[in-house]
Amino acid sequence: MQDFAPLVVGIDVGGTKTHLRALAGEAPVADHVRTSAGWRPHDPVAAARWLAALVTDVLPAGARPSSVAIGGHACETPRQCERIRAALREYVDAPALVVGDAQLLVPAAGLDKGVGLVAGTGSVAVGRLPDGTAVQVGGWGAALGDEGGAAGLVREAARAVWAAHDRGEGPDALALGLIASLDVPEVPALGAALERATDVSAEWGRHAPVVFAAATHGSALARTVIDEAGGALALLVHRLAARGVAVDDVVVAGGTVLSQPGLYDAFTDALAETVPTARARRLEVPPVEGAVALARSLL
Repeated sequence: MQDFAPLVVGIDVGGTKTHLRALAGEAPVADHVRTSAGWRPHDPVAAARWLAALVTDVLPAGARPSSVAIGGHACETPRQCERIRAALREYVDAPALVVGDAQLLVPAAGLDKGVGLVAGTGSVAVGRLPDGTAVQVGGWGAALGDEGGAAGLVREAARAVWAAHDRGEGPDALALGLIASLDVPEVPALGAALERATDVSAEWGRHAPVVFAAATHGSALARTVIDEAGGALALLVHRLAARGVAVDDVVVAGGTVLSQPGLYDAFTDALAETVPTARARRLEVPPVEGAVALARSLL
């Protein structure tokens, strides 16, 4: 296999699942999806070991990559990504590149420049300055940010429900949905239920369907939460534009925004107002395609 074509390996490490795709020329060698459990991006040595074990487990025995590119969830700065790449050299004897997972979207869409916007469990937007410097906005985690992601939606929905409760309003469809989903008896108990989470992003995020269901059932609170989430995602693009990033094309990915038309429409409506020159486009291929494209660029 190695005698005929270089073996390129692309890896998309998401917040929930990891996708590895390997090709020798155009011939598929491996295409594997597994959980991202154990991914520790803030420990470069542990992250490198995790990636090396993944490559060893998935590739055929004896296969040696010619290049590897990784888009890693929670790889938030170039310094952090470079530390993982440097640690990976001990395990992978090939050119390697590590970037944040949102950086995979633009190359996955076949573009040279633009914005990658992810709204899945969390949310983040990335782009590059004309000199190639990577810029990231958002992605501050469920406790502080991630507006428009699943966890952020649940946080803001709880805040809206509490505010309505404090105004003396009875529980609407959103409040009743959160009460049922979090298995608590009444609105005041929502806070303690949310605070019990050990993995805040994942545990809050799984309740996000309640917000969209409540909007469908006529909850004005839920509709407002969704509209504001769409506006917050558009604001990420606006912030990138203000910093000099080319934003004509905004490649959108993430299970939350792509599976919920109400949120996607709220985002595109807000984008048309805040950045009229920007054009949103759904990513129609797996983000791992961007990792493969980056791996090929290393050859």
